[in-house]
Amino acid sequence: MTLEHLIGDATNPVGDKGMKFIAHCCNNIGAWGAGFVMALSRRWGMPELMYRKWAQENPAEMRESLGKIQVVPVEKDIMVINIIGQHRIGPDKDGNPPIRYNAIKEGLLKTNEIMDGYSGKNPTLHMPRIGSGLAGGDWDKIEKIIKETVKYKTFVYTLPHEAEKYGMKNDAL
Repeated sequence: MTLEHLIGDATNPVGDKGMKFIAHCCNNIGAWGAGFVMALSRRWGMPELMYRKWAQENPAEMRESLGKIQVVPVEKDIMVINIIGQHRIGPDKDGNPPIRYNAIKEGLLKTNEIMDGYSGKNPTLHMPRIGSGLAGGDWDKIEKIIKETVKYKTFVYTLPHEAEKYGMKNDAL
């Protein structure tokens, strides 16, 4: 597996050929309305619709869904992977962030399984810095999980206005 960092928007995955999977971190309470999901919803309505439907129809299952994934086709060669990788939203009473690293790992393992079904179609994985924004995760830990878990070429996107924060040179600025 190779991991490449890019400055850009993960809802606009690079590459012309092959199946593209866009993974991101969701919570287990059905809340959708801040962070990367807003970009997803602006581009495609189906990931939000399917996530909310899952949460509304199965609220008890949703609360117990850490590590599960939901695969949502959005274009003929693009699928969004909703990874349930955070418990609720915001820090708990002890100040611990909602990220659940084991759930991210489990979700990525399941993503590998889905991508295996497209091995003849040159699948690639695309994502923002999952779990390190609103979920409060440590990006270094998450990147290590990605490198140890994902077996397909992976692109991690950083928005142009955040590039400098991560030591990336943005020639467009």
